[in-house]
Amino acid sequence: MPSLPEPVGWRSRGREPIRLAQDNFFLLPHGPAFHIASDLSLPAREAEDVFSAARLGGVVRISEGGTFVCHSNRFVMEGPHAALLTSSLPAVALIRAAEGGASLGWLVTRMMTELRQERAGSMLVIKHLAHMMLVEALRLQAAKGPASGAGWLYVLADRSLGASLAAMYADPARRWTIAALATEAGMSRSAFAERFCSRVDLAPMAYLTRWRMSLASDRLTNTDEPISSIAVDLGYESESAFSTAFKRETGCSLRQWARQNSQGNLTDGREAAE
Repeated sequence: MPSLPEPVGWRSRGREPIRLAQDNFFLLPHGPAFHIASDLSLPAREAEDVFSAARLGGVVRISEGGTFVCHSNRFVMEGPHAALLTSSLPAVALIRAAEGGASLGWLVTRMMTELRQERAGSMLVIKHLAHMMLVEALRLQAAKGPASGAGWLYVLADRSLGASLAAMYADPARRWTIAALATEAGMSRSAFAERFCSRVDLAPMAYLTRWRMSLASDRLTNTDEPISSIAVDLGYESESAFSTAFKRETGCSLRQWARQNSQGNLTDGREAAE
């Protein structure tokens, strides 16, 4: 979040410059290299050279500071579900002051207070504030509506489609049909299918399969549950049907996935064919 008397420019390679003003926030979900400066024609300086000497949560001053302040946080998103979020976000998610910057500004101010005072439990408070900032920024981005992007995040912001997703998430094993999901959304079958596709860039049943496989990959990686149990919990009548769907969606077999991602091999009932 920049705080400054004059506008500052932001630019990433191959993209048009973005003019930033006070209480503007921006998310970079895909981590592109970028320049931020009062004059974008100035030579770039490597961020590592600037921040390497600062301790965690520290403040760095360039040319004595005073005319421009920028607060930043970095989040690491891991696991098979992360792509559902990051793929739905634009290269730059810009939130201007009029779009909710004030609520984010309060969180930043509170975080800076904790950094300066270093009271007992400050780092715990700072971590929670950082998570709140991310959630609030995502909410504000989703609230911009379908024109700002497509994907899981924007469906959750849509009350009708969000209801269908909530039902799907609550019972992934159910034999869902487009008609049943449309009923959850309170829409006709055709209207639901068209709206879902336009907001997610996937057909409802294709999204359901992707969600099931995301759950499956998580359980294969982090639990010792047998394949048969995971298959039933995700709505597949047989291990072979589950295995076929998994390989079609992920590009590798259940055994290959477990070998690459779990701490052990498929044993004790977790055998799967290549």
